[in-house]
Amino acid sequence: MLAKFAAEFIGTALLVATVVGSGAMAQSLTQDIGIQLLINTISTVFSLGLLIYLFAGLSGSHFNPLVSISEFIGKRLSGKSLALYISAQFSGGVLGTLLANQMFEKGTLVASTKVREGSSIWLGEIVATAGLLLIIELIRIQKLQAAAIVITSWIGAAYFFTSSTSFANPAVTFARAWTDTFAGIAPESVPLFIVFQILGATIGVLTARLFVATKKESSLV
Repeated sequence: MLAKFAAEFIGTALLVATVVGSGAMAQSLTQDIGIQLLINTISTVFSLGLLIYLFAGLSGSHFNPLVSISEFIGKRLSGKSLALYISAQFSGGVLGTLLANQMFEKGTLVASTKVREGSSIWLGEIVATAGLLLIIELIRIQKLQAAAIVITSWIGAAYFFTSSTSFANPAVTFARAWTDTFAGIAPESVPLFIVFQILGATIGVLTARLFVATKKESSLV
């Protein structure tokens, strides 16, 4: 259990440090928002892929409460483990923000002033999270290989095609509220972001189960 907690804690911390740190670096290099987003995306994709690959055998590389909750509902994770995972993800995420802020001299934990709200942005977050959970479920159901590549491919694409730039993770969203940099989100925007992430996750998981049910029915014909 200690190894699993450490894996989720360190993995989420490094993921958030990458998201926030690369955003801060991008701001120092250019004022072009498109290039800033590209730098942020590339760094996040590479980091997430490495972290999924390295920690998969230790904790399953969730780094996301919604993934852990899905595993709990599917009876693949105990209630005790779920509480452990979520606490590791949220605390690790905050540590990641703190580290990035310190590296770029942005204070310790500073509330973001970047308000992210509106129906179009919330729809983007639903799409980003639904797609992520659908992909994860289909990887597990079909026992597909190269999960790190498949998942990060979605995240990289969703950074650019969703209006929310694909947070898709309550722990990361909360952690990003404490940096007033490119990657930040104002604390007042966080609750609704998480609500729509939960909605998106529900849609993604239920859609995956629909595919499984359809497959079973077709095999009986």
